[in-house]
Amino acid sequence: MPVKKKPSRRRKKRPSSKLLRPGIIIPGIFLIGLSAVFLFVLTVYLGAFGRLHSREELLGLRSVNASLVLSEEGRIVGRFFSENRTNVAFGQLPPHLIDALIATEDIRFYRHNGIDYRSLVRVMIKSVLLNDASAGGGSTISQQLVKNLLGRENYGLLTLPVNKTKEILLAYRIEKALSKEEILTLYLNTVSFGENVFGIGAASWRYFNKRVEYLDVSESAVLIGMLKANTFYNPRMHPENAIFRRNVVLGQMQKYDLLGTAEGDSLRGLPLELNYLNLESQNPAGYYLVQVKREAQHILQEVDSLTGANWNIEEDGLIINTTLSMDLHNMALKAFQTHMPHMQKRLTDQYAGAAGQRNLEAIARREITRMNMDARANDTIFQRTFRWEGSYNESLTVLDSVRKAMTLLHGGLLAIDPESGAVRAWIGGIDFISQPYDQVLARRQLASAFKPVLFAAALETGIDPCRFYDNDSIVLVDYDDWTPVNYDRTYGGRYSITETLARSLNVPSFNLFLETGYGPVDTLWRKMGFSFHLEYHPSLALGTAEANVLETAVAYATFANGGYRVTPYSIESIMTPDGETIYQRPDNLSRTRILSERTSMLMNFMLQKAIDEGTGISLRNIYRVNLPLAGKTGTSQNYADAWFAGYNPGMVVVSRTGASSRAVHFNRGADGSGSALALPLVALTLQDVQQDRELTGRYGASFPELPMALANILDCPEFEERGIFDRFMDIFKRDQIQIDIEVKRPETEPAEERPSLIRRIFRRRN
Repeated sequence: MPVKKKPSRRRKKRPSSKLLRPGIIIPGIFLIGLSAVFLFVLTVYLGAFGRLHSREELLGLRSVNASLVLSEEGRIVGRFFSENRTNVAFGQLPPHLIDALIATEDIRFYRHNGIDYRSLVRVMIKSVLLNDASAGGGSTISQQLVKNLLGRENYGLLTLPVNKTKEILLAYRIEKALSKEEILTLYLNTVSFGENVFGIGAASWRYFNKRVEYLDVSESAVLIGMLKANTFYNPRMHPENAIFRRNVVLGQMQKYDLLGTAEGDSLRGLPLELNYLNLESQNPAGYYLVQVKREAQHILQEVDSLTGANWNIEEDGLIINTTLSMDLHNMALKAFQTHMPHMQKRLTDQYAGAAGQRNLEAIARREITRMNMDARANDTIFQRTFRWEGSYNESLTVLDSVRKAMTLLHGGLLAIDPESGAVRAWIGGIDFISQPYDQVLARRQLASAFKPVLFAAALETGIDPCRFYDNDSIVLVDYDDWTPVNYDRTYGGRYSITETLARSLNVPSFNLFLETGYGPVDTLWRKMGFSFHLEYHPSLALGTAEANVLETAVAYATFANGGYRVTPYSIESIMTPDGETIYQRPDNLSRTRILSERTSMLMNFMLQKAIDEGTGISLRNIYRVNLPLAGKTGTSQNYADAWFAGYNPGMVVVSRTGASSRAVHFNRGADGSGSALALPLVALTLQDVQQDRELTGRYGASFPELPMALANILDCPEFEERGIFDRFMDIFKRDQIQIDIEVKRPETEPAEERPSLIRRIFRRRN
């Protein structure tokens, strides 16, 4: 029998596992991922996340550029900017700076077209897949440039991939549009260096106070090192970090044979040497820059209206050439730093005693009431307090804050060219950051600094310069028993005009005012450019009129230049970044004569005497300033303000000091007079001037000699005694004085009813 075969059990076929093998699945995932990346890039390219800039638009992109303000010596005084950036040309970039950048940021920069595929793959594998934070970045210099120019937008979870993709695409376009040199230049002009500083040009000035072309290898390495993290590697804030990063940059340069081994090893051992200059917070000419910006904006408005241009002072990189003599300005600043702390200590000590504290308490509370802040007097506030030794932040009550502010001694100084009106030095205060109010523009009582205006007006009316005026004390009953008082409280005799001005005698000055009259004084005052309206009162002769330092300097320039009024200015020219001049100050401006040459020469003679023999003599015998100089001191009532104006044909310099409130002041002339408080600021400045041969030649010009006719007119005694006959005639002269005072009142001020002649005689006191 045939053997039955067992039915075979056939297995079902299983699907092949070859498709699931790693060798097949990984390429599949890769292809899917690659397709997804391609679709994502295509989506970005087509504008799903915003239209990409075209090649032409990229060529039109430029970074904003700060306008530079230069002194007459060509030094940077400051910048005006929305972003602190000073663009430089490729030719200004040192080769070692370029080497440091390429070695650190993009070693294949010259071999790729904006996309470094090798770095891109490294980032994808190490940084993305392996999560290796030390793998470094993959952005080329061109991609970083795109980010600097366009910034990054927010797309939520897709923010980073969208922005990176845009940067890659636009970097490729930039490489097609610009040369490698242009890309490097644009990149270094746009990158941030922290502290609101953009571009290598501004960074070079900020951290090393030099132009970029003068950077050495170590300095270049410090700045390039900051690109990785401009705060963490800031050489001012974190010097140890900056040194470490500098050495990394130097090592990269050695690695790629861009720096010799021996030189690199030597540089890594050097200490960090900064020459930090922050012109925004530490600018020695901060007050002056405010005036320059105001003047420049006015000029640019006129230029725009004539040319149709639209210049932006904060973005267009203009070059503003000013009149400022940085050497003279710094000498004046040094004088402030020498003299003012010493006087501040004296004022502080004066109010430190029990009586001074009580007085200050009352003054401070009145000020708080005036500001309607009584309810907040004991509230705690946080403020920056100025001190000459160094400012600091502190918390204190409103009342204590007002006390400190009231006892702070302020000051201003201005120097101008009397021929042109060019500003040579402008010290507007003690600290621009905490005390921004410009003391050069603060209007205060002129005191005896007003007297030259009175004397010049008198000479213009024809009064003989050798006329003598009484120095006897008088009381004006019709003016609330007001009486002119000499500073030294000495009386008697009669003084010539010259001696009266030199010694700043009040009583003879008052008598001169009575003879001259209000009208001629007011007319000359307005012609000289003062803005304060003169109030008619006998005390006007002693200087109750108010003015600021700028107006006073312009007035004294009239004496120095032979009788012409000048207009102060600060800008000589404005140029574009390419060097094209868009504004040049005319040098043939007409001048207006407001004084005769004869009067100005006589005033120069009398005011030189005030320096050589009168109230300004300390400039000669204490400070040893021997430059040709005329001038006048001024001390207002109760020593509230101190003035000094000095000049010669090459320079006018005026200083004023005082506390913010007239109620706070020195209590003795040895501290608060014009010769003690204001004159030293000018004297210390001129001490340094006469040590510099070039400045001495400019600012030490001699006065022209007096013609023989004028010299003969001034050849008279300075003082004479009064006889018995003169005293007898006083009875009738004083009656005439009373009549003159009333007759010469302005029409807007009605005359009072006069008492009888006999009554007036016996109510006057000698």
